[in-house]
Amino acid sequence: MADDTDNPPVQTLSRTADSRTGPRTHPRSAPAAPPVSPAWPAALLLVGIVLAALNLRPAITSLGVLLEETRTGLGMSGTVAGLLTSVPPLCFAVFGITAPRLARRFGPAAILCAGMAAITAGLVIRPFAGGTAGFLAASAFALAGIALSNVLMPVVIKRWFPDRVGTMTGLYSMALALGTSVAAAATVPMTKALGGSWRTGLAVWAVLAALALLAWLPMARERRTAERRTAAAGATAAARHQDPDAPAVRITRSRTAWALACFFGLQATAAYITMGWMPQIFRDAGVPAGTAGVLLAVTMVMGVPLAFVIPRLAARMRNQGLLVVALGLFGLSGYAGLYFAPAAGAWVWALLLGVSNCAFPLAITMIGMRARSGPGVVRLSAFAQSTGYLISIPGPLVIGALYQHSGGWDLPIALMAGLMLPQIAVGVLAGRDRTIEDECGMRD
Repeated sequence: MADDTDNPPVQTLSRTADSRTGPRTHPRSAPAAPPVSPAWPAALLLVGIVLAALNLRPAITSLGVLLEETRTGLGMSGTVAGLLTSVPPLCFAVFGITAPRLARRFGPAAILCAGMAAITAGLVIRPFAGGTAGFLAASAFALAGIALSNVLMPVVIKRWFPDRVGTMTGLYSMALALGTSVAAAATVPMTKALGGSWRTGLAVWAVLAALALLAWLPMARERRTAERRTAAAGATAAARHQDPDAPAVRITRSRTAWALACFFGLQATAAYITMGWMPQIFRDAGVPAGTAGVLLAVTMVMGVPLAFVIPRLAARMRNQGLLVVALGLFGLSGYAGLYFAPAAGAWVWALLLGVSNCAFPLAITMIGMRARSGPGVVRLSAFAQSTGYLISIPGPLVIGALYQHSGGWDLPIALMAGLMLPQIAVGVLAGRDRTIEDECGMRD
């Protein structure tokens, strides 16, 4: 699943287990800031986290299943529709970068609350914006809120549940996948039940976002002062333990870092093409709109169990290239099915592509294994994800342009399959048993 679950809990990546050396630690790494003491019951915090996670993908997948109606209603060309499906990774790359700085200034809870507010407002405004430009702007506003929340949810979990990071991250991942799948499966039936207007079908998801906003409002106000104190204490402790002579990893000199960035970008490209265009592929093949939404839900829900299995399996392997190849073969098989018999084997192709899209948790796991030190993991994660999301931006746009100008799906699907080959190639390079510190000639 893409994404793109899209930004990992960087704090936990440095602890990724290696089958030979055990957990990676760095003796000179700065100590973590002390966790924020909960002022609210743990159950309320848990509900807030789940509600926030449920809202991180419906803005994308609900549009995917109603893309045909939206295009018709707004007079949108295939190229512009492709631009619309490229907006999520663009927003994740641009706005996600600002999340750490905003969180340091205002506190993670306040910014996550602001993210829920942006999602709510964007989902309410975009169906009634009155034109393509307004629709794109409102979509970008909602996606900016998602981008901020993507980055900060792992931080919130780490601060408020420091002794249950794995459990809460799993719950968060499952809620994210559930929100993705439910939006894909339920949007068309709800649209019909609410009168058949695509505008209503898209706007109704603002209700779920508003619930998350209401849950976070009191927590954001109460925690802002405490989080500022904690951040200041952590910064002071880090300054005391910092080694001024420790050399920085020059990440751009590492072939592995570039391979990981390209692998991350290509798997994100496949994920956003799937979320944006797969329902339309099935609908053009004669599959009913409601069924096409359920098929997308099946593809997305595969990320729930595999997000737990793949990282554990990868951590036991010296070289993750075999997993990269296996996931790539699932993708090639799914695209072949879409090309030759999209309707006849629709459920099989949805399952195959669902497995293939689970390259995301593999990429996150490899980020943690390709650096020895805590600072190295942070740098590698930031570089691979930011560069990767930038790489993924043109994909959905190109697919939309090809669809419009070729008049069918043969050429776009061939391109999707073709992109799987370089994804396998760079993934195999990224999966080799080496670290960026070794490649850059840096000491731990």
